[in-house]
Amino acid sequence: MAIKAMDLFEAYAQDKLPKDQGYVISSFFSTNSAYSIYEIVSYSGVKSIYLTETGLTFQTNGRKLHVLIEPASYPNKSIEPYVRNNNEQIPLRFNELETIIAKNQSKIMIAKKPLDSFSSFTILKPTGINFALVFYRLPDLFETVTAFFEKTFNKEAGIPMTDAKKGSKKVTEIIEKTMNFVGDYTSS
Repeated sequence: MAIKAMDLFEAYAQDKLPKDQGYVISSFFSTNSAYSIYEIVSYSGVKSIYLTETGLTFQTNGRKLHVLIEPASYPNKSIEPYVRNNNEQIPLRFNELETIIAKNQSKIMIAKKPLDSFSSFTILKPTGINFALVFYRLPDLFETVTAFFEKTFNKEAGIPMTDAKKGSKKVTEIIEKTMNFVGDYTSS
């Protein structure tokens, strides 16, 4: 059975990173609340990948999609995400995000479209309970990503399962529509 996903840095150490087309999902969890940031990066046509002090740098173009989980108790909910404290910040405004309000009043905020990264990007080394996973381009990729987000939204971010399912489907829909290696994104 093919491996669907693997720890990014382990895949790098074992020379199992896809060079043609891949997806990396990183998490950044708050240590004192359910506040969570996810970054999904799609890439293709890698020229080189190398380890740095802070993470793994890919010499290629990529697209990055941000997802923000904001618990109901978050005190700075009126502050635009792009001007929040460094560890709570994503480079987007409220009007650039689709928002799902969960039954427990938590918010799942998903970028309406990814940001382009030209020539290179770096995936930071995870610390604490954070992670960085590479997802392989297999026929069931989008089902795997949906199941992954459904589980992590529910277990890690405290989103009720009904809303976790709705949010994970929306994330995957945006990934599939805007980061699926078609059109001007790749020559294939």
